[in-house]
Amino acid sequence: MCFLSNDIYDYYNVAQGKVTIPNVDDGEECLLMDEAFNVLGFTQEEKDNIYRITAAVMHMGGMKFKQKGREEQAEADGTEEGDRVAKLLGVVTEDLYKNLLKPRIKVGAEFVTKGQNKDQVTNAVGALCKGIFDRVFKWLVKKCNETLDTKQKRAQFIGVLDIAGFEIFDFNGFEQLCINFTNEKLQQFFNHHMFVLEQEEYKREGINWAFIDFGMDLLACIEMIEKPMGILSILEEESMFPKATDQTFAEKLMTNHLGKSAPFQKPKPPKPGCQAAHFAIGHYAGVVSYNITGWLEKNKDPLNDTVVDQFKKGTNQLVVEIFADHPGQSAAPDAGGGKGGRGKKGAGFATVSSSYKEQLNNLMTTLRSTQPHFVRCIIPNELKQTGLIDAHLVMHQLTCNGVLEGIRICRKGFPNRMMYPDFKLRYLILAPAAMQAETEGKKAAEKCFEAIGLDPDSYRIGHTKARI
Repeated sequence: MCFLSNDIYDYYNVAQGKVTIPNVDDGEECLLMDEAFNVLGFTQEEKDNIYRITAAVMHMGGMKFKQKGREEQAEADGTEEGDRVAKLLGVVTEDLYKNLLKPRIKVGAEFVTKGQNKDQVTNAVGALCKGIFDRVFKWLVKKCNETLDTKQKRAQFIGVLDIAGFEIFDFNGFEQLCINFTNEKLQQFFNHHMFVLEQEEYKREGINWAFIDFGMDLLACIEMIEKPMGILSILEEESMFPKATDQTFAEKLMTNHLGKSAPFQKPKPPKPGCQAAHFAIGHYAGVVSYNITGWLEKNKDPLNDTVVDQFKKGTNQLVVEIFADHPGQSAAPDAGGGKGGRGKKGAGFATVSSSYKEQLNNLMTTLRSTQPHFVRCIIPNELKQTGLIDAHLVMHQLTCNGVLEGIRICRKGFPNRMMYPDFKLRYLILAPAAMQAETEGKKAAEKCFEAIGLDPDSYRIGHTKARI
């Protein structure tokens, strides 16, 4: 049904990382997933179309193109894979290639065809792969939620956000900037949350303390990335500019931020065999050097509207459904530089970075309306071995997931707190006579601190707890 071979390495899009997991049987997992689709009320046609679309994305990785003579025009280098893609998505092969190689664009009130070179076509296919798979995933989530919905009125919800930790590699690209900026925002949220909780606790206990909003510590880095003329803003601007290059983007970043924004730094020289970086950012978890090669192309990631229109008229009903909110050619941007329909309507955004910023802002708005609890996960070693602690690995994770930041906040105040009956029981040995003479726990704690001569600035006596 999916025209797939039995060799994963035939499919570029899904064979770039590890293709097996120890002790996991892919065949068995596939059958369990198929059964789960049945349990959740998916029809046979919907299931088949999910498999067809996934297979089409795999086949699209094998579509090849070549430059046509000396022209700025690409042509198909064999149509075998494209033929499979067309069959799976319910469209005509010849039209698919024609729309990829010479899409129609709007110039004023007229439509004209525009030739694409090899790189442009390859990027367009990549964007379609991501766009299709993204929409199928969202459709799956929506379908599952519809099945599980009880239709009862809800006042509360429980959400689980699984967030990847900070990423610092030898080569850090656009993806790492997005991941690390998300972590920066979440760490600011965590710091502010801890500060608010601490402040409320101190108020309840009647303790005087110079309050510090630790969320402010991350503000300089966050503003440098997200504010007007920040890194993401400059990236969006350059992505819209026809003659912009990686070089002009790098120069604009340097002009606006080097020496003007404290977190923006010159990168260190690369390690032997590694690519040089263009700039570095001092994040809370450490300094990360970023390489901006290809960011402008990645950020555009435009869906070919002519191909989307073709998909919407195809015979694969699921493809038609997932692209139903995309205006396609009817609202394509004109050649005069206007965004046309590629604004913030159902079609998505003009750039990946603008879409990412909007999603992140929505996430932060949701989080601020919740009562959050934080769980930090630590991998003790990379070998999946019991009883083995890789100290460097653990320390790196504690730095990158904000645990050290949390400890730093606690240490600014009085992190150890204990109810008075527990305090008396534990520390009676330090001043037995004085503490035994007091029936009230608070007085006993005061006598204990006096007896041992502890510096008054290093502890506080609250209403119900002693704090050190």
